[in-house]
Amino acid sequence: MHNVVISGTGLYTPANSISNEELVQSFNTYVQQFNADNAAAIEAGDIQPLAESSAAFIEKASGIKSRFVMDKDGILDPQRMRPHLPERSNDEMSVLCEMAVGAAKQALERAGKTAADIDGVIVACSNLQRPYPAIAIEVQHALGIQGFGFDMNVACSSATFGIQTASNSVQLGQARAVLLISPEVCTGHLNFRDRDSHFIFGDAATAVVVERADLATSEHQFDIVSTKLLTTYSNNIRNNFGFLNRASDEPADSPDKLFVQEGRKVFRDVCPMVAELIGQHLQENQVDVADVKRFWLHQANLSMNHLIVRKLLGREASVEEAPVILDTYANTSSAGSVIAFHKYQDDLPSGALAVLSSFGAGYSIGSVILRKR
Repeated sequence: MHNVVISGTGLYTPANSISNEELVQSFNTYVQQFNADNAAAIEAGDIQPLAESSAAFIEKASGIKSRFVMDKDGILDPQRMRPHLPERSNDEMSVLCEMAVGAAKQALERAGKTAADIDGVIVACSNLQRPYPAIAIEVQHALGIQGFGFDMNVACSSATFGIQTASNSVQLGQARAVLLISPEVCTGHLNFRDRDSHFIFGDAATAVVVERADLATSEHQFDIVSTKLLTTYSNNIRNNFGFLNRASDEPADSPDKLFVQEGRKVFRDVCPMVAELIGQHLQENQVDVADVKRFWLHQANLSMNHLIVRKLLGREASVEEAPVILDTYANTSSAGSVIAFHKYQDDLPSGALAVLSSFGAGYSIGSVILRKR
């Protein structure tokens, strides 16, 4: 059994960003046109008029101010309101692979590793663009890595579940090092015509090098002290898109084929579950919550994160204790907590304890206790 560390992290950030104001202008143009086109039906009471949005509403509801996206023009076009990402030929690198490779190269550089040092690639994300061949195997090919690769999906918790999977492989001697990558094009499954959710997501990719401690040489090492996972079934966050849609007579573009959620129910259910799981995890490892110097939490909603840390600490957390990236990245699903980890780790002293945690659809919750080497 080998001790395992995270020795490098990487981040791919798309070139384009959309502010709340830009998003609202597009959405409200759509709303005005819809209400005008359906004025008679609205007057007759057959259709409910759509309500406009505002930048203030979005920031108050979520803490989000802007988001990075793979395509800006298609999303902001009131006649389209979805990304425009033309299909690529089979001989071209896929969109997810391109993002994954960008994040992976940065993680390898920080870890001081090359492709020859990696024995496995796991792509763990909530939005895979095809069933097969696995995106991970495409990434493996693009980077020149020998060994194995596979995809996995536990929605927003994919990265933490992937870290446990990678850690197990390394710990058991099945791999010297595993590259865990989370490329997320969340805007591809977001309903930009829905006032309650059109602002939630952004796009990004993260990568983590998980390797044997005795082989690690980087200056950015964190011991993986322990991992803890939990799933419990819920329909409150759901996406019904899948290959069996074509076997149904239901419309292929119906709203349930995109991201849908019961936001208030999710907030009520998930916050106490996350706080309880992290608290139990720390207790099982004889770690006092007061000794945790940083919480890198899933970046979905600012109020959720504030409540979770308040339940754990018994007080409000500082931005140093619980860093926030969702204000500029929005919810990037599985990538979010790792973005926070990537951006806010270098200031921690040797021996500092921290928690990386994700939570989301499933419900699924992951907790990783880390110690700076």
